[in-house]
Amino acid sequence: MNLFLLSLAYLRVRPLNALLNVLLLAVGVATITALILFSAQMRERLARDARGIDLVVGAKGSPMQLILSGIYHVDVPTGNIPLAEAEALAGHPMVAAVIPLALGDNAAGFRIVGTVPDYPAHYAAAPAAGRLWRAPFEATIGAEVARATGWRVGDAFVGSHGLAGADFAHDDHPYRVVGVLARTGTVIDRLVLTAIESVWRVHDTGRRETEAVAETDHDQDDAADEGDSREITVLLVRYRTPLAAVRLPREINGRGPLQAAAPALETARLLTLVGAGLDTLRGFGLLLIASAALGVFIALYNATQQRRYDLAMMRCLGASPARLMGQILLEAQLLAAAGTVLGLAAGHGVTELLGRLLPEAGAMGLTGWTWAPEEFLTVLLVQAVGAVAALLPAVRAYRTDIAKTLATR
Repeated sequence: MNLFLLSLAYLRVRPLNALLNVLLLAVGVATITALILFSAQMRERLARDARGIDLVVGAKGSPMQLILSGIYHVDVPTGNIPLAEAEALAGHPMVAAVIPLALGDNAAGFRIVGTVPDYPAHYAAAPAAGRLWRAPFEATIGAEVARATGWRVGDAFVGSHGLAGADFAHDDHPYRVVGVLARTGTVIDRLVLTAIESVWRVHDTGRRETEAVAETDHDQDDAADEGDSREITVLLVRYRTPLAAVRLPREINGRGPLQAAAPALETARLLTLVGAGLDTLRGFGLLLIASAALGVFIALYNATQQRRYDLAMMRCLGASPARLMGQILLEAQLLAAAGTVLGLAAGHGVTELLGRLLPEAGAMGLTGWTWAPEEFLTVLLVQAVGAVAALLPAVRAYRTDIAKTLATR
């Protein structure tokens, strides 16, 4: 007697009932799977983008906003800070390295970041084609920018004012692509990198070095005075000593126009805020699984009542009580397995779809083509739920009274 084929045959007797139970399980599994994938990839991406950055310094405002705009490039900056303040911080004895970023424009929805070559080097980003920028209005674009826009080395484009969309284009300051970075899986992939002087010139806040070469001494003094008004949006700081983690943020926040935010602290706060919502949705998925388990229990309990004569005949043909019990448990496990497989496929599919359709999810690098270790726990959970749901019907099948059942036939 093949219990597997027998269980399939019993499921085919009531296909609609079996299908509804499988779908309810699948929806619960898909919900939990999508949340697991989103949570795991978000944590990994946040950690990867912030790795090696001890402190973010910018204009006073929200520390969370400063982190989101300075490291992850998903929020509006708190403002700009004077270049003189940035240079003073770079010379602080507790600071090992500083990477300046100047923001303000976008190209095709991707942020244009004025910076120095240390920025791509921090993320181990090397050109897959061309080279890094060397002069103002030369641009090296990330892999995601190249994929979305189709830009290649030698192409020209203009930036638009603002960090997203197109308020007005800076047609008088075109950029030329001189390099395309290899994919790194970090925030660099979706940025357009250029010299800081490019941002200054576009916004008329910096010295125009190439235009000031042939000027008189008086003009050079005026340019120097104008240079004092140059600004930086954020500074990414790396400590020289562990003691700096205690003293430097307090020192920066206690004086002047600057604000310091620790990525580790603000990222933990962000994950706590997001985690509360994810836990709520995860609870909803568990509720769906519990509802499906109840459906499986009711279906199998009724099935054992309707199959009393079949079970008695199986006993007469030599099937042991344990074998009858195993058949009911196997039937439940088949339903749970079908719901798990369908739910996992749906969860990964929905995650991949969200990563392709939603700009925010795509910017995070959300994909369904990955596997999180927590998914194994989901599989075990569903199989355990199926076994528990079938336990009482299985015990009832185990206790089938042959004589009494056949006598009432």
